[in-house]
Amino acid sequence: MDTRTVAAFFLLAALWGTAFMLTKAGLAWIPPVLFAAYRFDVAAVVLFGLALWRDERLRPTGPEWRPVLLGGVLLVGVHHAFLFAGQLYVTSAVAAVLLGLIPVLTPALVRLSASAERLSPVGLLGVSLGFAGVATIANPDLANLATADLRGVALVLGSAITFAVGAVGTHDAPTTMPTVSEQAWMMFVGAVTLHATSAALPTESLADPIWTPTAVVSLGYLAVVAGAGGFALYFWLLRRVGPIQVSLLEYVIPIFAAVSGWLALGEGLSRQTVLGFGIIVVGFVLVKRRALRAELRRWRDDRIGPSGTE
Repeated sequence: MDTRTVAAFFLLAALWGTAFMLTKAGLAWIPPVLFAAYRFDVAAVVLFGLALWRDERLRPTGPEWRPVLLGGVLLVGVHHAFLFAGQLYVTSAVAAVLLGLIPVLTPALVRLSASAERLSPVGLLGVSLGFAGVATIANPDLANLATADLRGVALVLGSAITFAVGAVGTHDAPTTMPTVSEQAWMMFVGAVTLHATSAALPTESLADPIWTPTAVVSLGYLAVVAGAGGFALYFWLLRRVGPIQVSLLEYVIPIFAAVSGWLALGEGLSRQTVLGFGIIVVGFVLVKRRALRAELRRWRDDRIGPSGTE
């Protein structure tokens, strides 16, 4: 990757890593599912405005509705409902580390859902290690299965699984829709899903939010900077370096989440969380070993060039 791409990669990791800390801060003032709904209300408005400014086609047609609905309901709606609710009980770093399971779960689900393709024994070992890493982070006390930390781990783990299922569901869906318009519709569908979920919860009400400066800043950052801006940067990177290298974001984001949570909220980072994260990384490498080797060979060949010299 060139200097500009590397800078964009770490900028996106910083934007999405610090989003965990700002989510945690905002949750003190806004109920979790309603908070997520407001975030995507604003993000959808911003992206629809950007699509209009760029004169993009706005209306999905035919098969283009499939990725919009699947992505909106699962990748945006259900995923963030679980994630925001889980962050009531766990630190920013633990939430970010648990989402590091997404690069392990996604290729596993793709292989399991394909009739002609199955996980190899090494791949199964990788997936098992990923779950072992989650168990290490959770450190469940069998004598007290209702602990707040365990509830938080279960909710964030559910958000990771939902995201992976949504990614698999939209993976093969053909679309010719412009990226900004498609993302705007996904966020709109996700916001509707979140509002419906919030309305159905007896613990949430539209009268609950307290609009302190912290709440407003948190919502603005999550919607505009980490949301609309972050997704735009993500798709720029995806087109430039491909899905394998972009998926490695999940292993840089926890660093920014941990540091920002420590600096702004005084959250600690235990050795057990670091150990669990390391186990998840090993699982990811085992599952994606062939693709990673291919990427390394391509990177080496690009550096050496046709003349055989760097």
